[in-house]
Amino acid sequence: FATPWVALGYELTPDYHERTRLMGTQNAIGQVAYFISPWFLLFMELDAFGDLRAGASWLAVLVGVAAMALGVLPAVLLRERPASSIAGAAPAWRLGASVRLFLRTLLETLRCRPFLRLCGATFLVFNGFILVAAFQTYVVIYYVYGGDRDAGAWLMGWFGGLSAAFTLVAIAIATWLSARLGKRRAFFACIGLSALGYALKWLCYSQETPALLLAAAPLIAFGLGSLFTLMPAMVADVCDLDEAATGERREGVYGAIFWWMVKLGQALAILAGGYLLNATGFDVALEGAQSAQTLLLLRVFDVLAPLLASLAAIGLMIGYDLTERRMRDVRAELEARRASTAAEGSV
Repeated sequence: FATPWVALGYELTPDYHERTRLMGTQNAIGQVAYFISPWFLLFMELDAFGDLRAGASWLAVLVGVAAMALGVLPAVLLRERPASSIAGAAPAWRLGASVRLFLRTLLETLRCRPFLRLCGATFLVFNGFILVAAFQTYVVIYYVYGGDRDAGAWLMGWFGGLSAAFTLVAIAIATWLSARLGKRRAFFACIGLSALGYALKWLCYSQETPALLLAAAPLIAFGLGSLFTLMPAMVADVCDLDEAATGERREGVYGAIFWWMVKLGQALAILAGGYLLNATGFDVALEGAQSAQTLLLLRVFDVLAPLLASLAAIGLMIGYDLTERRMRDVRAELEARRASTAAEGSV
């Protein structure tokens, strides 16, 4: 699903800044789900389900049905031109030839250093967040509220809703900064603010004033808000650079590799998060009587993992050199090539 959907996004415009605006719009629409998901725990706690496990089962069914219904819409509503009407259409699809083509283009794509930097930085920022995504819930319930799941669920719901709202603000700011500072510097500014938000959480976990945690939400929102606005726009630039070097357009390959990396990293981060939770000594049977060391380690992992990952991503992007001036030169070269090809074809 992601491969054709993402690749179509890369193809929508050749303009350096419009790419950021388009990806910002796409990211903003995607944030709608995050106004709902923070309340999932409260939903699973409803008395009608009997226990938390049954609530989780029903929630999974409802989310699955919604994903199928919405996910099928592009296949039903979007239409491409028939292959026979496209000049130079490829021959009939063959599995062996397609696999060989994919492997060849995969190797060529992985030689593109700017693209590898984008993949690495995205992996660090996104999966630093995913690695400890559950930790905040544990800290809120067992450290802030001493094991009161209902109170913790309410605070997490408000934190998630506030984060989603400020993510929309962060998307707008990231788009604005990109037009004035360039995409790389906008990335530095936004991920820097997000890292500051993660650090601030250490001070905001307060048993006396639980709502203080909400103060960190606006800064943390700059992480994913800017990441999936700026990175896809930069991958679209990489597709232009790749065409200038190879003469081929490979949005599908770049989209496939980029999002495969995101999904693989997400799976690994969720797995590693379970091991980190075990490393804290957390014992669900103890409810609100977790040891002081466990509560300390929960907060340490929750703050340090995404903070260090964000700082590492900033370091990795220092060497990213596809500036606006360079991409305009690349685009001018591509347009000149296409004009020459069209002129030759008309002779």
